[in-house]
Amino acid sequence: MKKLTVALLAVAVTVTGAFAGTSAKTFKETVAPVSECKFRDQELQVDAFGLGTFFDEGQPGWGGGLGVNYFFTKFIGVGIEQDLFGRDKNTAEWATAGNIFLRLPICSLNLAPYALVGGGAAYGGNRPGHGFGHVGGGLEYRVTNNIGLFSDARYVYSSVDPQNAVAVRAGLRFAF
Repeated sequence: MKKLTVALLAVAVTVTGAFAGTSAKTFKETVAPVSECKFRDQELQVDAFGLGTFFDEGQPGWGGGLGVNYFFTKFIGVGIEQDLFGRDKNTAEWATAGNIFLRLPICSLNLAPYALVGGGAAYGGNRPGHGFGHVGGGLEYRVTNNIGLFSDARYVYSSVDPQNAVAVRAGLRFAF
């Protein structure tokens, strides 16, 4: 019986040695990648756009323009734009406007709805030079970190006839 006990004990020690070793289990923590927001602080933008202006009376105006915007934060920015549009074949009107933007980026969708308020001066065409104000809103979609598509509409009010209009813009936005 002693021999059997010693034999079983020897087998147990031998088998235990076969299973011995360093069992290193690693606990790797999976971290989801942080999605980078395409709308940044201190962002300079250059806009190129087509423009349609629909007045209370008469023919609509069609044209385009260029703009430059600067966002101090993701949410607040200022801009200036120069528009050229015509209501008939022989006349063209220039408009220079300044804007304040408030935007709310939805980074997961690369979208940024925004509101704008501003004003400026229009000159040329059949009307005397005059000042105007506007208020409106729009939506920007960022295709890449530096290229976006945008569209906005604004209600334009003025003291000269026709006094009121709706201006609609759509174009490309280059962000730096």
